[in-house]
Amino acid sequence: MAEKPAVDFQAIQAIDGLNFPWYCTPELSNHIFSHEEFQLMLSTTFKAMRATPGEEWKAFGYKATPEEMFAEMDEAGFEKVVITDFKMWSYRRHLRLMVDIPIDVIQGIADKAPPGRIIKGVSYNPYRIEESLREIEKAVKEYGFKCCFMHPMTFGLAANDKKLYPCYAKCDELGIPVGFQVGHSAEVLPSEVGRPMYADEVALDFPNLTIILSHTGWPWIEEWVAMCWKHPNVYGDTAAYFPRGFEPGVVSFIDGRGRDKAILSTNGFGLKRNKEQVMQMQIREENKKRFLRDNALKAFKLE
Repeated sequence: MAEKPAVDFQAIQAIDGLNFPWYCTPELSNHIFSHEEFQLMLSTTFKAMRATPGEEWKAFGYKATPEEMFAEMDEAGFEKVVITDFKMWSYRRHLRLMVDIPIDVIQGIADKAPPGRIIKGVSYNPYRIEESLREIEKAVKEYGFKCCFMHPMTFGLAANDKKLYPCYAKCDELGIPVGFQVGHSAEVLPSEVGRPMYADEVALDFPNLTIILSHTGWPWIEEWVAMCWKHPNVYGDTAAYFPRGFEPGVVSFIDGRGRDKAILSTNGFGLKRNKEQVMQMQIREENKKRFLRDNALKAFKLE
C-alpha cells in the first residue's frame, strides 16, 4: 500500500476559531473534569478517550504549558488561535457556575505569546447580566478582547431567550462577534434548546452582529446550514468534531454553499491533528483555505 503524501502544514496559515485556556493549562483542565457532568461525559460521549482520572488532559492531547501550544502552532501552521473565557452552569445538581475562567487568565496566556497570535475571547453569564456586561466591556476596551463565546444550553436557554439579548446588544455595540454552541450537549445538559433554528430570530433582530454557530449543530445539521446560508451575518464552526468524522452534510457545506461561512474550530482537540485531517479532505483546495483561514479572518474582523 502506497504511503500517503506528507502534509504541508505551512501551505495555509490557519486560524483556530475556538479553543480554551485549559488546552495549555492542566490545572484548569483538572478542575473542569472534576465536575460530575464532565465525568459522566467521559463515561458516555467520550468513552473512547479512555481518560485516566486526574490526567484527563493527557487523553485529550492538551498541552502542559502555553509555550508547548505556541510550538504546536508553529509546527502545524496556525497563525492565530482563539482562546476564550467560558461560563458553564451546573444544571444537573449543583445550580452554580462550574466553569468560569477569569479574563486575567486569558490575558496571561496572550501575554506569553508572540504579538497577535492569540485572539482573546470573553464570555457571558445570563444569571448575572449587569456584571457580565461590565466584564465584556472591560475585556474589549481595556484588554483588547475581540470576541465573545457563550454556552446558553448549560443554562437551559435557547439562543432567542430574552436573558441573552443584553449580550447580543453589547457585542453589537462593541463591534465584536458572538459565538455560542448549537446542537446537542455532550455533557449531561439540555440539548433541545441548542437547535440552530433558534438563532433565526436573533440574526433578524441584530443584522449587523456577527454570529458564529458553533459545533456543527448536530444532530440538526440542516438547521445549522440553513441559518448560515440564509443570514449574511451568520457563520458556522466545527468545534468538537474531527474532520475525518464530519457528517456528509458538513462536508458538502464546507465545499459548497457554506464555502464562505464555515470555520475550523478545534475545541482544544489538537491543532496539528485537526489541520492534518482538513488537508486530507476531498474538497477543493480553495475551500480548504477558506475553511482554515479566510472565513475566520472575516468573522473575527482581522482583515
